[in-house]
Amino acid sequence: MLDVKFIRENLGLVEKSTREKGYKVDIKKLVELDDTRKKVLADVEALRARRNEISGKMKGGKPSQELINEGKVIKEELSEKEEALEKAERELNGMVKKVPNIIFDDVPLGGEECSVEIKKWGKNHKTGVDHLDYATSRDWVDFERGAKVAGAKFYYLKDGLALLENALLQYGLSKVLEHGFTFMTVPDMVSSRVLEGCGFSPRTSEQSDEYYIEGEDLAMIATAEMPLTGYHMDEIIDEDKLPLFYAGYSACFRKEAGAYGKYTRGLFRVHQFNKLEMYAFCLPEQSKEIHEKILAIEEEIWQGLGVPYHIINIAAGDLGAPAAKKYDMEYWSPVNQKYQEITSCSNCTDFQARSCNVRVRRKDGTVEFVHTLNGTAIPLARALVVMMENFATPDGKLKVPEVLRPYLGGKEEL
Repeated sequence: MLDVKFIRENLGLVEKSTREKGYKVDIKKLVELDDTRKKVLADVEALRARRNEISGKMKGGKPSQELINEGKVIKEELSEKEEALEKAERELNGMVKKVPNIIFDDVPLGGEECSVEIKKWGKNHKTGVDHLDYATSRDWVDFERGAKVAGAKFYYLKDGLALLENALLQYGLSKVLEHGFTFMTVPDMVSSRVLEGCGFSPRTSEQSDEYYIEGEDLAMIATAEMPLTGYHMDEIIDEDKLPLFYAGYSACFRKEAGAYGKYTRGLFRVHQFNKLEMYAFCLPEQSKEIHEKILAIEEEIWQGLGVPYHIINIAAGDLGAPAAKKYDMEYWSPVNQKYQEITSCSNCTDFQARSCNVRVRRKDGTVEFVHTLNGTAIPLARALVVMMENFATPDGKLKVPEVLRPYLGGKEEL
């Protein structure tokens, strides 16, 4: 969430970022609502001051009828004004929550097609196997029974594929631990406050991706980023303790409501999958450097696996609300002969921290909001797609990348 004062002082910048990100928010109306709130607040404060003044005069003696009558009038007026203030604040807060974060100057403008490739690594394979046909032929995945038990796009992993998923997790975990991340398992549900604090506001109601728990103020998480964002909610962290690096492992639940027209075959886009997520809380002046660090760790992980990829600087129209800048890593799919998303990493500046009230106390005693960043280490279902497309052999086996062999009993193939 942005600060209202910042919005007022940077109207042009806020309007541009909101427009470029594809969000429809009337910023001028937001300012008018804030003006109304300020006026009503001034009235409320004046009435409260007069009420207190009257109460003081009534002490220690019999008040005049005129004073009693004025007190009654003020009580009624104050009740009306406080109700109006509550309404104005509710409307203003609701509108502020719809305003996305400001984009950085080096973010490309335009829609998804305007994202810019900034790096390419590895040699693209010319042929590969369809992961769903391959996994089904080896009895490694069962979508049919998954649908019987939970519905379409749910699945069972079996035998070699389940073991490979565990190996990928252990490998990814070893890499993030090398870089000083603290490993955490996290709740699979969060409250509405945490959900809103993360800033996952869809551009339209049809794009809402979360599964909500009926009768509870809870939603299933779409990523470990959500509970990690809320970990230090309403806390003040001492400056010398920052940056803090966490690696959260969780199941992820997504309706994939906004996935129309995107590649959805097999395990590539499902309603439930496991993921290892990197997260950082840091000082504002550290966030750009840490963003590059998280990207470098993602590259290290996938170079270790020997998977060709490229990095793109995501265009404004494809950025979510919280991110000021986002990199996507896309692996080369030899089956589809194109790059497809495998990881991302975002700098959310103080957007999430402001909503969740996560602050830092500087050495000079001043307090301000921290910056938050997130990045995918290993999205396990999608990583399995990558492994099968790139490492299935002509004889029907699966070559195991060397970095995964220690987690599979030394096996060179499955």
